[in-house]
Amino acid sequence: MPHHSIDDLIRLFDNRFLNTHNTCLVCCEEEPIYRPADHAFPHHRIIFAHGFFASALHEIAHWCIAGKERRLQEDFGYWYEPDGRSVERQAAFEKVEIKPQALEWIFSVCADFPFVFSADNLSGGVGVSAAFQENVHQQVLTYLEKGLPKDAQAWAKTLLNQYRPQTTLGTLSPCAFEMRRD
Repeated sequence: MPHHSIDDLIRLFDNRFLNTHNTCLVCCEEEPIYRPADHAFPHHRIIFAHGFFASALHEIAHWCIAGKERRLQEDFGYWYEPDGRSVERQAAFEKVEIKPQALEWIFSVCADFPFVFSADNLSGGVGVSAAFQENVHQQVLTYLEKGLPKDAQAWAKTLLNQYRPQTTLGTLSPCAFEMRRD
């Protein structure tokens, strides 16, 4: 397995998107957040938590989905309810996390990095549901069949070039996207 340095990930992202999208990848705050450019900072910033490689991939996935207008709003204008969500609020959270976690899974495979589903609800007592896992898996398969969003495609290619040279999305083994039943 290759070495997964956050410094390399930042360099890769910034080389790919800073000039074209005025967006950079930034480490490390307590909580991940997206901040658009403002009078104090000339670049949009995807800020990931604690220096975690997976956090960076996940936040990049949100950015890839957000679109031009949402990228002008802090945290893309999405609601976020912190840890401790009820079963009902967790279900709403899972609904909006299907596409980002599907892209994160694809990015993880491209980077030869383990993917783990996230409920992001440690103190809520509600973990990742089997239905959520299946929905994310189905979205991965849809993306692989119908194509990724443009920026997600470019990022996947960048990751493949760095971590799995001579590999394309089309040549990745289907078993890389199999559901693991524990």
